[in-house]
Amino acid sequence: MPIYEYICMKCNNKFSLLQSLSPEPKDTECPKCESTNVKKMVSAFSCASGSESDSSTAHASGFGGGGG
Repeated sequence: MPIYEYICMKCNNKFSLLQSLSPEPKDTECPKCESTNVKKMVSAFSCASGSESDSSTAHASGFGGGGG
């Protein structure tokens, strides 16, 4: 299950939630004010590689994975 980042349009709170791949809008509410008027934000992601040569190539090109 991925972690999605949201911003609440009512109180401007930014928060993250672990949700299914296709969360329903009614299932997402702000933990601060409980509003369902939230917007999904674009967020960064990380990936791990299985071999050392893959990660050294990723670091050389400026893309750091999480698999060091």
